[in-house]
Amino acid sequence: QAHLVESGGGVVQAGGSLRLSCAVTGLTFNTYNMGWFRQAPGRNFEFVSSISWNGNRRYYSDYVKGRTVISRDDTENMLYLQLNNLKPEDTAVYYCAADQWVTAENMRGMTLDSSHSAYWGQGTQVAVSS
Repeated sequence: QAHLVESGGGVVQAGGSLRLSCAVTGLTFNTYNMGWFRQAPGRNFEFVSSISWNGNRRYYSDYVKGRTVISRDDTENMLYLQLNNLKPEDTAVYYCAADQWVTAENMRGMTLDSSHSAYWGQGTQVAVSS
């Protein structure tokens, strides 16, 4: 049974940085495309970033491009999201997802219930104060 656990969220001032982590167990991590998504109160669930199973392709939403780096460590079965120059509008619950059949590119259009093959974590809260 796949299990994804996010960590690293917290409260930070605008302009600060956070590194989110996603620990993955129960699946062959290096065969899965991985992504980060977020849900803020009153806003749609949205794509943040994704990385292909081999790490060769990375995608970012326009909201975070230039401020964010996604990475993976296949030796530790870990996914990371480095968030820099945080803004109050980055406040949200951040979720990681694993999907063997949806490409990293197509994760840009993925939602919580759009892929029957996706595994999701429970989320980690990020709050950015102005």
